[in-house]
Amino acid sequence: MINVSEWSAGLPCSPDDGRTCSKAPEVASVRVQLEMQSLWRQFDQLGTEMIVTKAGRRMFPTFQVHISGMDPAAEYVLLLDFIPVDDKRYRYAFHSSSWMVAGRGDIAAPGRVHFHPDSPARGAQWVKQTVSFDRLKLTNNLLDDNGHMILNSMHRYQPRLHVILVDRSHDSQRYAHRNFCTFSFPETRFIAVTAYQNHRITQLKIACNPFAKGFRAADSENRPSAQCQTESAGLSLPWSVFEGSSAHEDQRLQHQPQHHRRSNIHDPALQTVMTESALSYGAGMDRRDTGSQGHFYSAPVLFTVPCQWDGPSRADRSLTG
Repeated sequence: MINVSEWSAGLPCSPDDGRTCSKAPEVASVRVQLEMQSLWRQFDQLGTEMIVTKAGRRMFPTFQVHISGMDPAAEYVLLLDFIPVDDKRYRYAFHSSSWMVAGRGDIAAPGRVHFHPDSPARGAQWVKQTVSFDRLKLTNNLLDDNGHMILNSMHRYQPRLHVILVDRSHDSQRYAHRNFCTFSFPETRFIAVTAYQNHRITQLKIACNPFAKGFRAADSENRPSAQCQTESAGLSLPWSVFEGSSAHEDQRLQHQPQHHRRSNIHDPALQTVMTESALSYGAGMDRRDTGSQGHFYSAPVLFTVPCQWDGPSRADRSLTG
């Protein structure tokens, strides 16, 4: 386990702080662009909230970046960590719909870093596609042994991306300060919460999260919809993957007895379950990940999980408009 407090305290320079420094040429030219920046800004304007649970919860929006300027033949490691924005604890004032300082912050949770599962990899691999940290999970369990990022609820955090050059020379430690760059994006700041405080954040996550498709269709008549604006939607939010699975599912359901078909999506009990599912980016995997010491080193996998309440089929949508 890397001691983040000692490692990050020695950051002599960063692309963010404006200082000049001597960096290895393999990292000096590295540039990082935040994917779905407009979506992050939408959340930031409302005050982004991220759920933390004991079992661990995925982030939405997912931290995704596009990297350029890497040496194609050099190897790099990508790390993500979270640092407190300040030493304060916050509370949400419902009468004013805003966050307020509630006092001095709690003792900082143990520092951890999340290795991207493809690390280490050559620069040619990193730059050819979007880099996504979709396997990362946030927890408030101080005794977590699953490798999740430990955060304090009601505290504000800033994600940071570290690009580290793999130096295999015998004296690499001597030049360690030259072999990395750190990138952060102010619009990705968020407050860790155990339950969403701002209802507008809840609506926006339901509107933009691809896993919330079923809840959007079921609740569109009763809830004012929040508009979601994304960049590179086909790349970052794989709507086509989920739409493509619906046709096969509908064909299968046509040959099933009526009592075996999916339940009524307007059932209040199902809507409650769907809401919780919609706000979790793959929360159904939490139980499977529990107890896995190294699950966050495996390659990201994108899949759908059919179930009794996975939202309306194409035939259902034609009836509801």
